[in-house]
Amino acid sequence: MNKLGILEGILFVVGDEGINLKNLCEVMNISLDEAKELLLKLKESYENDARGIRISYLGDAFKLTTKECHKEYYQKLVENPEANTLSPSSLEVLAIIAYNQPITRIEIDTMRGVSSGHIIRRLVAKGLVKEAGKSKMPGRPNLYRTTSDFLDYFGLSSLNELPEIEEEQIEDEESELFTSIYKEDENEVEL
Repeated sequence: MNKLGILEGILFVVGDEGINLKNLCEVMNISLDEAKELLLKLKESYENDARGIRISYLGDAFKLTTKECHKEYYQKLVENPEANTLSPSSLEVLAIIAYNQPITRIEIDTMRGVSSGHIIRRLVAKGLVKEAGKSKMPGRPNLYRTTSDFLDYFGLSSLNELPEIEEEQIEDEESELFTSIYKEDENEVEL
């Protein structure tokens, strides 16, 4: 089992939230010294000029970040009009944030059923979403909310202009989860 690979995967999965040393030791079931040694080895491997990411220690947590020397390319990506179109997934995350703000990434992930960290990072980079403090939940995750650029992008003067969500439609969809188009056969033999 390659512990460096596991560490790299963990850092990718925790995304912007990062992970502190204590949690890393618990998750990987390793000692504090071994965790420090693994972090140092992985950090050294990222220092190669051929790598575009690095390990940073920010806000009491280790996380993957981009290298400062490549900043101009990331800015071009964000500022490129062709890259400014929003995917259906991005629109979904943006809608969840807009209607439920302030909200944590974990709450967004729960609503969607999939990880949203990379989408949130893109929305933050595009200026449509911003960090709005820390939640009081365990681990104090970041809270996210929309920005004035979000309002400009969608031609809204305030969040009050967001379309209302039709409750009837939601209830109908939920009830369909519990009904079946298939009927039980009365002549069916029980086993």
